[in-house]
Amino acid sequence: MPARRMFMLSATAVLALSLAVPVIAQSDRTIPVVATFSILGDMVERIGGEHVEVTTLVGPDGDTHVYRPTPADARSVSEAEVLVVNGLQFEGWLDRLIDASDFRGLRVEATDGIDPITGEHDEHAEGEGHDDHDEHDEHAEGEGHDDHDEHDEHAEGEGHDDHDEHDEHDEHAEGEGHGHHDHDHGAFDPHAWQSLRNAVVYVDNITAALAKADPGNAGHFYRNRETYVDELEALDSEIRKIVAGLPSNSRTVVTSHDAFQYFGRDYGLTFIAPQGLSTESEASARDVARLVQQIRDQGIRAVFIENVADSRLLERIADETGATIGGTLYPGALSGPDGPAPTYLDMIRHNAMTLVQALTL
Repeated sequence: MPARRMFMLSATAVLALSLAVPVIAQSDRTIPVVATFSILGDMVERIGGEHVEVTTLVGPDGDTHVYRPTPADARSVSEAEVLVVNGLQFEGWLDRLIDASDFRGLRVEATDGIDPITGEHDEHAEGEGHDDHDEHDEHAEGEGHDDHDEHDEHAEGEGHDDHDEHDEHDEHAEGEGHGHHDHDHGAFDPHAWQSLRNAVVYVDNITAALAKADPGNAGHFYRNRETYVDELEALDSEIRKIVAGLPSNSRTVVTSHDAFQYFGRDYGLTFIAPQGLSTESEASARDVARLVQQIRDQGIRAVFIENVADSRLLERIADETGATIGGTLYPGALSGPDGPAPTYLDMIRHNAMTLVQALTL
């Protein structure tokens, strides 16, 4: 579906929802909201404004993949009226946190309604790249919902049964520092926020949840939503224009872990990484050797480190191949307020500009 049409359809749907909201006297109260990580926290603050008090569990430069909730987190969740999560099994520790907190508020999955990319895309990304870009989109539109239902059955059917296994993982992790049952992702790539088109779905879900929790300020939330979506749409158009100027032989990007497939799908770039969907997955020597060879064979000139990942492996790969470090990307966490990516919009803009500047050298 063309990006412009997707934005228009989303805006029409939300307008219909906003018109259906009953007229209720505006409330002066502030609702407590918990967001699992910094990107969601920023979106909630943009939409809720002064009517929300947001607690973000995994803050700036924090890695949600390997996060361990604290007793303070459980208290925050127990007191929240709204809990905003990514979904797609991104927060592997979430169910246990909710159980520990006895949360009874409104839980919203920000990814509800998107067409997720399947987790098994590495061969496609490395071997076929741009020629199959449209075919990939057709695959997502034609099969995404069936896969999504299968994913839901897996989550519902196995998630709670594996609870004891997760606890066993915690004991193992505390004792040895390794193992990653909690951080293995399911059938889909959870990094959906890397698409500005998906971000509109995130914003719609968050807006609807806040309006349900605080109907007296629903009009405020939907007005903020409209302004925010305009900014998302403008940035999407801006990035499409600057990426369009990249030559075809400068569209392969090497990053630390596999977090940018949605960005690549939207803008015609191919992302490859030594690590999988989680920063806790370990790259095998064979995978690294294959990547080094691919960089040499394709003449890839730059690799990119990430704010949430150890940079040593990418630095070693750069040394072995002669590629340069193109800069730091932000895959799943904002920077601090003084950094280059303190908001979601800043993060996407920074990533795009960093990529284009390095790939055009």
